[in-house]
Amino acid sequence: MTADVSEFHYGLVTPIAAYLMACLGAVLALRCTTRSIGRGHGEKRFGWLALGAVSLGCGIWTMHFIAMIGFSVDGALVSYDTGRTVLSLFVAIGVVAVGVFLVGYRGSGPVTLGIAGVLTGLGVAAMHYLGMTAMNTGGTVHYDTTVVVLSVVIAVVAATAALWAAVSISAVWATVGASLVMGAAVATMHYTGMAAVSVHVPQAQSGGQSSTSLLAFLLVMLAGPVAALVLAAAIVMFDPEVVGGQRNWADQPAPATVPAPPPWPPTDRTQSLADRRYTP
Repeated sequence: MTADVSEFHYGLVTPIAAYLMACLGAVLALRCTTRSIGRGHGEKRFGWLALGAVSLGCGIWTMHFIAMIGFSVDGALVSYDTGRTVLSLFVAIGVVAVGVFLVGYRGSGPVTLGIAGVLTGLGVAAMHYLGMTAMNTGGTVHYDTTVVVLSVVIAVVAATAALWAAVSISAVWATVGASLVMGAAVATMHYTGMAAVSVHVPQAQSGGQSSTSLLAFLLVMLAGPVAALVLAAAIVMFDPEVVGGQRNWADQPAPATVPAPPPWPPTDRTQSLADRRYTP
C-alpha cells in the first residue's frame, strides 16, 4: 500500500531550524570568499576558500538532515545507513568546493560561473538523493520524475546564484540579505525533492528502530557539521576584515623606511676619538 508521508512531524520546528542552518552556512561561505579576494594564489587564499566551501557544504547537508528529522512515513519505521549518510556529507563539501574554488580563482565570468553553478547544483542534488538512498523504510521509495527534474533545476539555479554572490557581494548587510535568499533557495530545493517522494510499504510495521532512536542517530550525525559551522563562525567573527570590511593591519605592506637624519652638528672629521693618539 502507499503510505502517507509527512515533512512536518514536529511542526514548523524542523523547517525553520533547517532554513536557519542553510542561511548560516551561506553567510559564512560568502564572508570567507570575500576575505579570499585579493590574496593571490597563496596559502591564505586557499585557506579562506576551503573554509568557505566547508561552511556552505556543512550548511546544506545540515539543512537536509534537520529537515529529515521531521520526515515520517505512516505505518513504517524509518532508519538510516550510517555509511551513506556520512558519504553524502563529503559529497556536499566536495562538490561545493569545486564551485567555490573555480569562481574564487577564475572569477565570475559567464563561462566559469555557468560551469561552476551546474557542477555544484548537480552535486547538491546528488547529495540530497544520496542521503535519501541511506533511508530505510522497510518498503519501496518511488519518485515523480518531473518533480525530481524541477528540484535539480532549482539546485543549479541556487548554486549559480550563491557562487555569483560569493565573488560579487562584499558589504556585510548585502551578504546577510543574500544568505537569506540562498537559504530559502536551498530549502525550496529540498522540499521540492521531498514532494517527489512516495513510499509503498507492504503493511504496517511493528518493532524496529523507534522514533526516539532515529532522532538520536540524526543528532549524532549532525554534531560534527554543526561543530564545524560554529568553528567557522568563530573564525569569521574574530577577523576584522570579514566582519567590518576594514583592512587587516597584518596584511598591509610594511611602511617605507625613513632614512635617519644626518648627525648634528655636521662634521667632516674622519678619525674617531678612539683612533686619536693621546697627547699630554
